[in-house]
Amino acid sequence: MYERVTPGRPHHKLTADGRRMREVLSYSRRGNRFTPNQAAAWAAHHEKWVIPDHAVDEPGFSLPDWFGREAPLIVEIGSGVGEATAALAAARPAYDVLAFEVWRPGVADTLWRLADAGAANVRLIGVDAVWSLEHLIGPGGLAELWTFFPDPWPKTRHRKRRLVSAEFARLAAGRLARGASWRLATDWADYADQMRTVLDAEPSLEGGPVPRWEERPVTRFERKGLEAGRTIVDLEYRRR
Repeated sequence: MYERVTPGRPHHKLTADGRRMREVLSYSRRGNRFTPNQAAAWAAHHEKWVIPDHAVDEPGFSLPDWFGREAPLIVEIGSGVGEATAALAAARPAYDVLAFEVWRPGVADTLWRLADAGAANVRLIGVDAVWSLEHLIGPGGLAELWTFFPDPWPKTRHRKRRLVSAEFARLAAGRLARGASWRLATDWADYADQMRTVLDAEPSLEGGPVPRWEERPVTRFERKGLEAGRTIVDLEYRRR
C-alpha cells in the first residue's frame, strides 16, 4: 500500500486561518437524481462495486482489499455512463479497473452495464482523481491509464480546469509502469492540440496521435461529437 499523508477530498481544504479554500478542479459535480433503472442498479450493485468517498481516509485503506485480489491496475478517469468501461474491462479479466466518476447517475448506469457485461473486475470511485493518483497509487503502479473525452472546458476562461496539464502529465507519467500506455481521446481540436503539446513536452513519455483504438466502443459522447461535425482524435503515449 502506498503511504498517504493528506486527507482525500481536496475540495474541502481550508486555509491556515480556517477559511474554505477555493480550488481549480477539472470537473463539476452535477445532480444526483436517479431514474428507476438507475436506482435499481444502484441498489443491486453499489455495495460490491462502488468505493465510498470516505473510505480513502480510513486507516489501512487498500485498493487490493476492495478488489479482493492483487492484479495489474488500470485507471480510467471520467468513466461517464460506463459504455467503454464495461466493454474494455470485460475483455481484460486479469486486470483490475479503477474508474473515476463524480456523476452519481452515471455511476449507476455503469453498474448495470458492468453486470450485463459480466465485468466484476471494476470498482468505481468519486474521489478526486488527481489526488487519488498522488496518494492511493504508488510510482509505476499503473498498467494503463484511460482518459476518454474529458470535459473540454471550451470557454477560454475555464481552460485552466482541463485535466491534461503539465503538472498532471508529470504525475500520471510517474504512476505508469515502464512501457505502460496512457490512452486519450477527445473531439475538441484545441484540446487535442493542448494534449499533444503537454505530453510531447513530458520527457518520460513518448507517443502521439494514433488510429482510433478499435477496442474502445463508440460512446454517446463520441457520437455527439461526430454529429456536431467534430473530428475525434486518439492519442497514445507510453512511459519510457
